[in-house]
This record gives sequence, C-alpha cells and structure tokens, in this order.
Amino acid sequence: MTHVTFRKATIADLPAIVALLADDILGQQREDSSVPPAQVYVDAFNAIDADPNQLQVVAVNGEEVIGTLQLTFTPGLARKGAWRGQIEGVRISRHHRSAGIGELMFAWAIEVCKDKGCKWVQLTTDKQRPDAHRFYDKLGFVDSHIGYKLAL
Repeated sequence: MTHVTFRKATIADLPAIVALLADDILGQQREDSSVPPAQVYVDAFNAIDADPNQLQVVAVNGEEVIGTLQLTFTPGLARKGAWRGQIEGVRISRHHRSAGIGELMFAWAIEVCKDKGCKWVQLTTDKQRPDAHRFYDKLGFVDSHIGYKLAL
C-alpha cells in the first residue's frame, strides 16, 4: 500500500464517500449508492462544505478514496464552555480494513479536534456494530453515555 493521507473531501469524492457509507449491512438498508449521487447527497455535502464547524474527511491511498468520516465542532456552555469534536459516518473500504488505517484516521481527526480547541472528542455508533465498539474501546473511547434518537 502506498502512503495513506487524510484531507478535506471535495465534491468529486462524493460518489466514493456514498459508496463507503453503503458498503455494509446497515448502510445497504439506508443509503443509495447510485452514480451520480442523488441530489440529497449533493445538498448535504454542500451544506457540510459551507459550514466552518463541519469537516468531511477522506483517507486516500494514491488517488483512491479508502475511508471517510465527518467531524463536527460544537461549542457549548457546559463544562466551562468546552468545544466538542463529534466524529460520525466512519467507514473504511472493506479491502483496507484491519490494516491500521482506522487508527491513523482517528489519530489525525483527534489532532484536528485539539487544534480546533476541543476539550472532548465524542462519537455515536449503532448498537448493531460490535466490531466498531471493540475498535473504539481499543482507541480509548469510553462508553460513558446513553444516546437517544427520534426519527422525524
């Protein structure tokens, strides 16, 4: 494998990002990986790209997008005005899993959060992803809260 790098995603990366999101049992049920990407993905990407507190990231190996995650930087009054870095939508290409790319991507993302002044990095993960839970435990994340969602 050549050198893996991490960078802000561009609109040209969108088909690869959506394909990564759709490439697992849960993603197959809720994503549409048709090409070109559906307008809802284009609109969402443009909103993320325009927001200074959002960062869509890709991991690239040469020219190939092999991973992605989204960082959200959230200011808050709680915990003495602490900023939080929220990591979401983490995916690594199935052909590159278990090669250490996820660890590298998280180390990179955590440094970006530190540089932004975040005091916490947090994430949510679906209860149906036990492999992801083990991965986050290994990275030092603590299962400290209960999360709730309400579909609208």
